[in-house]
Amino acid sequence: MIDPETVRERLRAGDRRLLARVLSAIEDDAPVLRDLAAALAPATGHAYVIGLTGAPGVGKSSVTAELIGALRARGDRVGVLAVDPSSPFSGGALLGDRVRMQEYALDDAVFIRSMASRGHLGGLSAAAPQALRGFDAAGYDVVLVETVGVGQSEVEVARIADACVVLLAPGMGDGVQAAKAGVLEIGDLFVVNKADRDGAQSLIRELRGMVALADHGPDDWKPPIVRTVATTGEGIADLVGRLDRFRAEAERTGRWQDRRLGRAETEVSALALASLRRRLGAADSGGGDRLVELAEDVRDGRLDPYAAADRLVAARE
Repeated sequence: MIDPETVRERLRAGDRRLLARVLSAIEDDAPVLRDLAAALAPATGHAYVIGLTGAPGVGKSSVTAELIGALRARGDRVGVLAVDPSSPFSGGALLGDRVRMQEYALDDAVFIRSMASRGHLGGLSAAAPQALRGFDAAGYDVVLVETVGVGQSEVEVARIADACVVLLAPGMGDGVQAAKAGVLEIGDLFVVNKADRDGAQSLIRELRGMVALADHGPDDWKPPIVRTVATTGEGIADLVGRLDRFRAEAERTGRWQDRRLGRAETEVSALALASLRRRLGAADSGGGDRLVELAEDVRDGRLDPYAAADRLVAARE
């Protein structure tokens, strides 16, 4: 049993086993979660959350592993939330991203947690925002969030991260494909990984052209393009430096707090909608004949779906 009264102090003291239990409670939506959230809230708001996204095969896990090493070298405590896809058939997940980061398994200042997406769209798990609060309350300076790698719809990480790093690699499609992935909207930094391969310079030129065409004001941050070869560590120091500059610039202009406000709004809205769904579902499982009646009215054209939804919500209030 997790005691919310003492959890904050024990997490700050470095209790890794307790952090694992807290993250499991968050992922399982345990009954104690509300009390845990209230206990952790005063200790949050300090961690630098960095999202890493991109198509499968661009090297997200390898870049993440190299970032861990660079951040640890300067003394940062690092948390990693690696989201893996769940099978649509069995519901299981390999949770294999953590395998690529095993060299840090014995480092007490690094905590790596794999989490299944459980069918949640957008490249993350529904539990990810609360999991980040757990890392934050445990005193981690930087939390790296590695997304599933599902492709063009994987943009949700931009809503929960302080900085969003979009990874691309030569041979994964041309600049038009990159634009379709939405990177111009969500990328604060672009990383061309595997930059020692043929086609890397061409990809960089195309990215530069698209960044130049984007609508940036005179004081807006213009996303830089960083070349990396994660297998050798090339470019990782440059990436860390750019991430530091992005944070400094965002804090100077006020975008840092604006983004965090948007993150909180998204989180609150999602929890409110989830609560409403549970209420509707609980009522329906208890003999919700009203839902069936309304659905029949919509099917037969006696009622439009908006009016039916309004009546259903009003009946549950």
